[in-house]
Amino acid sequence: MGNRLIILLAIVLLTGCKGCRENNSVVPLVSVDFSININDASYFELTSITGWVYVTGGSRGIIIYRNNIDQFTAFDRHAPYNAEEGCRVFVLEDDITLKDECSESSWLILDGSLISGPAEQPLNSTARI
Repeated sequence: MGNRLIILLAIVLLTGCKGCRENNSVVPLVSVDFSININDASYFELTSITGWVYVTGGSRGIIIYRNNIDQFTAFDRHAPYNAEEGCRVFVLEDDITLKDECSESSWLILDGSLISGPAEQPLNSTARI
């Protein structure tokens, strides 16, 4: 794997679905393409498994999470509940839960699956590298 990890995020997937309630609108489609060096001090948290960082990109920013030695997951921070409000998702102090600042919906950082709240959709996973 070397000292440099290249993360290529192709296209942010849509989180909307046909037939979802009105308040579960679609997160905007945004192309993302960048690379990072995990040995750069800015990405220090990614040197350990379960580490995460916020980076610029996507619709409202991106969360990159290190699943294991070889796998990373990236999520768009744009909350899928009432997406037109532009609310962001944040990592809570437990480093496991992601929470929407507006609706109080929560997701699991491991895979973006919904834990609770009025949201009905998982988080927008931009890529698994």
